[in-house]
Amino acid sequence: MMNNESKIILEEQKNDYIFSKSKSNLNITFNRIAFIFFVFFIISVIFSIHLIHLGSRNLKNTIKIDPVESNKEFYRADIVDRNNEYLSKTISSIDIGISPSQIIDEKKLILNLRYIFPDKDYSEIKKRINKGKFFYFEKKVSDENYEKLMRLGDKSIEPRANIIRLYPQKNLFSHIIGQIDSDNNGISGLEKSLDNDLKKFSNPIRLSVDSNIQYLIRKELIEFNKIFQTKGSASLLMNIHSGEILSFVSLPDFDLNERKQIKDKNYINRVSKGSYELGSVFKPFTFAAALDMELIEPSTEFLNLPKSIKCSGFPIREYDKEIPSSLTAEQILIRSGNIGSVKIAQKIGEEKFKNFLEKIGVIGNFNFDLEEVAVYKNFSMGKCKLATAAFGHGITTTLLQLAKGYAVISNGGYDVEPKLVIRNSDKLMSEKKSILKKDVSEKLVKILRKIVTDSEGTAGLANVEGYEIAGKTGTAEQVIDGEYSKNKINTFASVFPSSKPEFVFIVMLDSPKGSPTYVYNYRNKKGSFTGTPFNTAGWTSVEVAGQIIEKIGPILATKYLQIY
Repeated sequence: MMNNESKIILEEQKNDYIFSKSKSNLNITFNRIAFIFFVFFIISVIFSIHLIHLGSRNLKNTIKIDPVESNKEFYRADIVDRNNEYLSKTISSIDIGISPSQIIDEKKLILNLRYIFPDKDYSEIKKRINKGKFFYFEKKVSDENYEKLMRLGDKSIEPRANIIRLYPQKNLFSHIIGQIDSDNNGISGLEKSLDNDLKKFSNPIRLSVDSNIQYLIRKELIEFNKIFQTKGSASLLMNIHSGEILSFVSLPDFDLNERKQIKDKNYINRVSKGSYELGSVFKPFTFAAALDMELIEPSTEFLNLPKSIKCSGFPIREYDKEIPSSLTAEQILIRSGNIGSVKIAQKIGEEKFKNFLEKIGVIGNFNFDLEEVAVYKNFSMGKCKLATAAFGHGITTTLLQLAKGYAVISNGGYDVEPKLVIRNSDKLMSEKKSILKKDVSEKLVKILRKIVTDSEGTAGLANVEGYEIAGKTGTAEQVIDGEYSKNKINTFASVFPSSKPEFVFIVMLDSPKGSPTYVYNYRNKKGSFTGTPFNTAGWTSVEVAGQIIEKIGPILATKYLQIY
């Protein structure tokens, strides 16, 4: 018994001994393995730190930088047209520089660069490397070439994050959009007038202009600038009810992507900044004022009108030497009579006529989305000023104000403000302010239509089938250095369709010349003839307007005629 107990104990002791011995061996093995792992861990940490260090030095060479994220202070909101086409856009850009101090193998570097950019002048590149100073090798590098450069793994190749202001339409809206300087500040156009909003907002700012219509109009103006050898030209297409501008063209223009200081005054914004004597396009205002004051009716007769009158010793004559001496008010406007227009203005009176022109916005200071607007110079409306202003001489205005005036006298007599920027607040301000009697528009537009359709009218070349164009021509001598010159301003101001006016369209040619080779095709009847018989608006601006409306008419008819 004792022996058995003793055996059990011994076995238990033995088992315990064996177990203890095994545990001890495991501990030793584990400690060895742990030590090895610890060593590897330390090595890994050191290696990782080294990699991080290297990565921090070469991060710019391994991953693409997001310029917008790194340069948020230089971000500007995009500008789009009414169809959300980009007119001005902020985009990411990577510029590639070379740091000569980091070059290990110059020959290898040049060889690699030549493979990616074969057209560069590498003799010049070598000279810049020899100077030892950092320089930009390629700006706005493409994604493809960026990836190729980064694969080289050359420390001397340094990408620099940047953001740029891009103008995808180039010249198309140069006088509207404007430019920014190197410090991200707007210096012209909407870039300047909307500078704070563009820096503040993230959503695009939407304009009323239509890029497709703008393109077609600009293209035609450029062609006719060549035909009539103009110094420049301009046009404006605006909805007469909302004031929204669908097209705004001033030529010559410039590529917004090329930052050049333009000192040539011929590049002036001719729509809102240029102020001109516009001639007979003013006569409808004289007529409208007298209608609104109930001083005349279209049928009112003016008998025994002289062929010329004098004012302060200066003669005022009829351009049309065959104009009858007795005319109705309607006939005076259709045949563009100067003396008859003076007689109508005299019925109105000096101050009342001036107040009327101010009321419809043709003269005076005005607010606009652009800062580039003409400065109004106040004047006293004397007897001679009244006489000449009646037919558009001796008084200046802008094409923008001219368009506003034609909108008011053709939209039922409601005030309207021309606008380029579509704002949410516009929907809240839909209530119209009546400033003229409604029947003024009804009577006047019918007469303007006859100026286009009647044989005695001056705008027959604008009788485009299907569009019911109504309008008035204006031919005026330019004032240069205080004296009238031979250079002319030829203008056609139109509204259409006359049965339900929706648009005002202005075309102005600066210093045109008659073309001996241009072929005029009669509209609504057979036949054509070659050569410009007279350098007047009826043979220049009217023809241009007619050609343009034929091309943009289908777009207007399908997209815009029924939306207001």
